[in-house]
Amino acid sequence: MLHPRNRHQGRYDFDRLVTDSPGLAGFVVANPHGEPSINFADPAAVRALNRALLNTFYGIKHWDIPANYLCPPIPGRADYIHSLADLLAQSNSGTIPRGPAIRVLDIGMGANAIYPLLGHAEYGWRFLGSDIDPVALAAARNIIQSNSGLIDVIETRRQKSRDQIFEGLLYEDERFDLSLCNPPFHASAYEAENSSQRKWRGLGKQPSRHKAPVLNFGGQNTELWCAGGEAEFIRSMIEESTAVYKQVFWFSTLVSKESNLPGVLRNLKKVGALDVRTVEMAQGQKNSRFVAWTFLNASAQHAWRARWQ
Repeated sequence: MLHPRNRHQGRYDFDRLVTDSPGLAGFVVANPHGEPSINFADPAAVRALNRALLNTFYGIKHWDIPANYLCPPIPGRADYIHSLADLLAQSNSGTIPRGPAIRVLDIGMGANAIYPLLGHAEYGWRFLGSDIDPVALAAARNIIQSNSGLIDVIETRRQKSRDQIFEGLLYEDERFDLSLCNPPFHASAYEAENSSQRKWRGLGKQPSRHKAPVLNFGGQNTELWCAGGEAEFIRSMIEESTAVYKQVFWFSTLVSKESNLPGVLRNLKKVGALDVRTVEMAQGQKNSRFVAWTFLNASAQHAWRARWQ
């Protein structure tokens, strides 16, 4: 079940989406039940659906990404944003802090800039999006510059070192109320390709023996895999977070593989995180979760919250 504030409850209203975004019409087909849908195995159709959803629900009039870059399913991304808002509310007497005083760091923003777009539209937060890929950052900047009112609230910054996450990225005087991350899932290109083939078969397609399938949601190497996969990426993030613990109130990351969760929690205990939260999320038959942690004690949290008033 999606978060109660998620705008994407139930089936997509294709009549409304096509009315708002006529470019989607050419991709609408009837599913086996005779209901309007799209071919989710077609990357162009998925991009068109995302473009329409962002237009109708979030006022994003111009959105596009380069071919083969990650095109994320919006309802699940929105759930992460809403659950993070709840986390801030728990630190603020039950009230979600809104507006540009709240600053959020998106680790690995990608070409789609989806978390900053959703977070600003829903709660008015400001964002810094980081990435190691200059092509992705250029695409994200194009989205930001093409939509009114985003230039002053969504900043992009390149992490120049492929081996670092926070180190070398933040200025000493910067403060962030949240950090979020959708880490690379796989441990190798081979593993990512096999996963793509399984997903294609799940969509009723048979990939060629001679050509790797193009995953409907796309994804570059840096978006899909890294050495050691999700577990190693999060371990590094936790370790680096200890060096910038005074600059971020709540660190967080998605943990897609439930089997990685015990190791994540052990690493957080090892580095001395003072408060650790595991938040479960569900989108249809898919279960996911994120882990959040802070190094701030009660008095430090109280002093930090004073900026939200």
